[in-house]
Amino acid sequence: MKASKLAYKPVGLALGAVSGMVAGALFKQAWKMLGHDEDAPDATDEERTWSEVVLAATVQGAIFAAVKAAVDRAGATATRRLTGTWPG
Repeated sequence: MKASKLAYKPVGLALGAVSGMVAGALFKQAWKMLGHDEDAPDATDEERTWSEVVLAATVQGAIFAAVKAAVDRAGATATRRLTGTWPG
């Protein structure tokens, strides 16, 4: 394993935690914008419909993936600027 890749591991873990928090906050706002006053349903929430549960999971997954990709890319770009090598 290259030294730059090994050195990037802790940075990547920290960025992953931050991206998860950001994605969670964005999802809550998006769920409210979709016209839902309540929290997003859990898959085992008996009082919610299938379509509502699947929609919530789809929106949450899309937001999480987009935020994670953007944060990971920004972290890798910043690492290259600082060290001159790409961490991946």
